[in-house]
Amino acid sequence: MGDIRDLLARGELSAADHVQSVLTAIQKTDIELGAFVSVAGDEAVREAELADARIREEGPAVFDRQPLLGITVSVKDLIQTGDLPTARGSLLENRRPRADAPSVARLRAAGAIVIGKTTTSEYGWSASTVSRVAPPTRNPWDLELSAGGSSGGAAAAVAAGLGSGALGTDGAGSIRIPSAFCGVVGYKPSFAKVPYVPACADRLSHQGPIARTVPDVIELASVITGGHPQDPDSMLGVHELPRQRRRLRIGWIEFPGTSPEVRRVSEQGLDALAAQGHRVERIEVPFRDPYPALVDILAASDAAGTSPADEEWCDPGRLAIVRHGRTLSAATVMRAEEVRLALRTTLHQIFDRYDLLAMATVPIEPIDPHAIGPDWASRPEDLLWLAWTPAAYPFNMTGQPAVSLPAGLTRAGLPVGLQLVGPFGADDLVLSAARRLEADLGPLPAAPDRVTERIL
Repeated sequence: MGDIRDLLARGELSAADHVQSVLTAIQKTDIELGAFVSVAGDEAVREAELADARIREEGPAVFDRQPLLGITVSVKDLIQTGDLPTARGSLLENRRPRADAPSVARLRAAGAIVIGKTTTSEYGWSASTVSRVAPPTRNPWDLELSAGGSSGGAAAAVAAGLGSGALGTDGAGSIRIPSAFCGVVGYKPSFAKVPYVPACADRLSHQGPIARTVPDVIELASVITGGHPQDPDSMLGVHELPRQRRRLRIGWIEFPGTSPEVRRVSEQGLDALAAQGHRVERIEVPFRDPYPALVDILAASDAAGTSPADEEWCDPGRLAIVRHGRTLSAATVMRAEEVRLALRTTLHQIFDRYDLLAMATVPIEPIDPHAIGPDWASRPEDLLWLAWTPAAYPFNMTGQPAVSLPAGLTRAGLPVGLQLVGPFGADDLVLSAARRLEADLGPLPAAPDRVTERIL
C-alpha cells in the first residue's frame, strides 16, 4: 500500500486510474476466480475522483489525516456495508444495511475505497468458500484448488492483486486458513480488539485485515482497532502486554497429520526464527484438542439463529450443524464453555514459558474447490467440517492474537502459511515478530500472472 500511496502523493498515479485498473482486473479474472459477490463500480470511481481532488488541493499532507486515501480494499460479505448488499453467503439474506459496520466506516474515514464484497460460505460456517449464492472461490495459484475459507474471497482477491487489502472475519480460522492457502498475510487480532457489529453470541469471531505484506496488515489494523458501543466486549479494551525482549522464547508445534511438504516448507520459518537468535524449542501440542467443545458451541449458536421455516434455504452442510445444535441440552453447552475456560487457563500457563508459539497454519495443502475439507472430513453429518484445521480454531476459543504469513512454496508451487500466536493482548509482539520474519523469508512471487494466463 505504501508504494501506491507514494505514487499518489507524487502525482505519478491518480486514484481514479488505480481504481479503474482494479475494476478492470476484477471484470477480467473474477469469472473464474470467484472472489467477489458484488462490485462497487461507478461509485468507487466517483470516490477515487474525489480523492484525486483532495490530493491536488492539499498535497501529500492529506495522507497525514487520511493514510489510506485512494487505496482499494474489499470487505467480506459477512460484514455490513451501507452502499452494497450484505447477503452473508446465504439465500436467507440479501439486504442493504442502513450503515457500515464500524470497521468499514473507519476504513472509509481513513480514505480507503471499498471496491466490493468478497465471497464467503453461508454465515462463514465452513473453512472453504462454497455457498448456494455464488460459485466456489478458487485459489489464484491453481484454479483447480480451493482458496480456503470462509474469508476465501478476501484472501483470493488480495493474492490476485484485486485490491490492496481486505477485511475478513475469523470464527475458527477463517482469516488465517485462506491466507495460508493463497500466500498472503492474515491477522486475527485479540478478541474484541476490533469491534464486531453485530456482535456474535458465541464470542468466537474476530474481524481483521488481509494484505500482501505484514506492514500493510499493521497499517490496516491500526485504522480499524478500537472500542465501539455496539460491541460491548470491545469497550472493555485490550491492554497490550509489554514484552520487549529481542531474543524470544518460541514453542514450535507440529500438529498431527501435517503433510511432508507443509512440514518442509514451514520449517523454513523455524530455521529463520532460530537464525534471528530466538530460542526455538520443539514441543508437543500443549493442550487437549477442544474440537468437540467447539462443535457444540458453534452448533448451539447456529441453531439459535435458524428457525425450522428457514431450513429449505439453508446450505445443506450448515443445516446438519443446526440440527445437531437442536439436540444439545443447556448442560452440554455449558460443559463446552468449561472446556473453553480450561483451554484459556492452559494457554495462559504456556505463555508463562514461551513468548510465542509457532506452527504451520494449516497442516495440509489446498483442497478441491467444491469440498468443505479433505475426504475424511467432507461429510457434514459427521461434524468434522473444521477438524482438519487443528492449528486454527483453538485460538478462537482463547481469543488470542494470531497471524499467518507465507513461509514459502511447495514443490508443486503452492503457498504454505506459518502461524505465530501470542498471549492475549500481545498483538504488537506477534506483528513485530511477523514483520521481522517476513523480511528474512522474503516475499512470494505474485500469483496474478497465473490467473491471467488461465483466463487468456
